Parts: sequence; C-alpha cells; structure tokens
Amino acid sequence: MGAKLNIILVHGAWGDGSHWRHVIPQLDAKGYNVTAVQNPLTSLADDVDRTRRLAKAQDGPVLLVGHSYGGAVITGAGHESNVVGLVYVAAFAPDKGESLGSILGRTAPTSGGAFIRPDADGFLWIAREGFHESFCQDLDKEESLVMALSQKPIAGRCFADESGEPAWRVKPSWYQVSSQDHMIPPETEAWLAERMQTQKTITLDASHASLASRPDEIIALIDEAAKSFS
Repeated sequence: MGAKLNIILVHGAWGDGSHWRHVIPQLDAKGYNVTAVQNPLTSLADDVDRTRRLAKAQDGPVLLVGHSYGGAVITGAGHESNVVGLVYVAAFAPDKGESLGSILGRTAPTSGGAFIRPDADGFLWIAREGFHESFCQDLDKEESLVMALSQKPIAGRCFADESGEPAWRVKPSWYQVSSQDHMIPPETEAWLAERMQTQKTITLDASHASLASRPDEIIALIDEAAKSFS
C-alpha cells in the first residue's frame, strides 16, 4: 500500500498549500500520491468539508497531514472512510466541544499572538513587522518575507468554532512538537500529543513553521506513518 498511498497536506492559518513546498518534492519522489489542499479559512466547517471532499475523491487510502490550524481540520475530516491515519505538525488537535481559543486559553498568551490583527471583515492577519519572529524565526529573512507578504488571513470565527467528535480517537495518529513555537505553546502541543496517545511523537528545536525549517524530519515522520499501512 505504501507506494500507492494518498497523502493530503493541509495548511494552517496565514498560509496555503505552498507552505508545504519543501515537503512535497521528496514525498512525491518516494512514490506517494501527494495533494496539498487549498482551504478557504472561512470557518472550521468549511475547511473540514473542503478537505473531506478531497479525501473522498482519492482512489484508495488517505493519510491526512495537518499543520497548525490544519490539525483541527484533519481532526474533523479524518472521519472520511478512506482516511487511515493522521499526522499533526505543530498543530491543534481538539476534542469534542473544544475550540482553538479554548485550547490556547489553557496557558499564558504566546508572544506571536501580540502581532495578530483583525481587519474590518473579521479576518485575522499577522502584522508584517512581527511575522518573522512570530511564525518562522528559524527561516532566512527572504523566505520569511515571502510568507509574510503572501499570507492568507483566517476568519476570526475559526478560533471560536467548536470541534466535533475527533478522528484521532479512532484513527492512528503521529505528532511533531516544535520546542521554539511562538504561536502555539510547546507545552500545549506536548499535552495534545500525550492526550491523543500517538503512535509516535517527535520534538524538534523549531519554530511554528517546522514544515519549512525542518522538512527532512517532517518527511521522515510522514513516511514512517505511511509505511505503517503497507
């Protein structure tokens, strides 16, 4: 099954499918059928539905991989019948009735949260001057600049939308903790991973953007998860 497994990469807030650009080529070279979803970031339900439909459209089993807010998305979309597993990359993994806001509220605010700005339409942005230090302090300034200036805002309601029954209770899961995360507290990530009773949890000395700054380790974790279904 390994070489034919479908891998769907789910981006988080303030980004799109291109955030996986350092991960996609190597997974493709390994023979996986890789797709990066482009979610609207308009509500948790909208994003779960978009991801679920993409998973359903695949021919064969699917491994969902979610970064940041994308973890909340795969937690819902993972109930699709052909989804076999879930990989969380510095990501939220809510339980039923939880929201991103309630999970973040367990600890003191992160330093990155100070740079989040709402616009007149209810969407949230990270201020350009704070993007590098908040989101991706371990990337070079050029890559950080591209991320900052091409960021895709997320609807504020996504932080209040409550999750349904979590797929991680019934599907095997893997998790990567970023020990230098300035968006989601590292201790919260570790707690989420422990609560899920993951198949494996790794901790990287990385920013929130570990999918870009530590792609080799992220690829290895995804590959290990995928091979478990062969």
